[in-house]
Amino acid sequence: MRAAHGHTSPIAENRERREQFPCRFLSRSARAFVPLALAAMLVIAGSYATAQSSKAGQTPAGNAENGKKLFARFGCYECHGREAQGGGLNGPRLAPNPVPLSVLQSYVRQPQGEMPPYTDKVVSDKDLADIYAFLQSQSQPPGIKTIPILKH
Repeated sequence: MRAAHGHTSPIAENRERREQFPCRFLSRSARAFVPLALAAMLVIAGSYATAQSSKAGQTPAGNAENGKKLFARFGCYECHGREAQGGGLNGPRLAPNPVPLSVLQSYVRQPQGEMPPYTDKVVSDKDLADIYAFLQSQSQPPGIKTIPILKH
């Protein structure tokens, strides 16, 4: 196999090594969709968990004001934005309408993407409940038709 610049790659020549590095052979545009696919999986899992938790009638209690402080202290804002609105290609939008707490907790503990894991020793379940309350407290962004500069 030859790379785009005409040189042969040692990984490309060896099938066993090639199978160890599948993402190297994705095109740049295909790699850009990986975070979107992960976000889609979270949404799907979240909708399933929402159905399950709404059946059980569980509503997590938490302090939104403390959750906002924790969101900043643990560095969540660095990828997800100060108001959890998403950070472009870095981190998905978390609010408004966050996934259920059980899904968020599961993902935070064992993330599948580039997010570092936050064990219960780092972020307690109570802290996660507070962060979740903060995510729930976020309001919907204004509609496009209500923004004056976009009316022209």
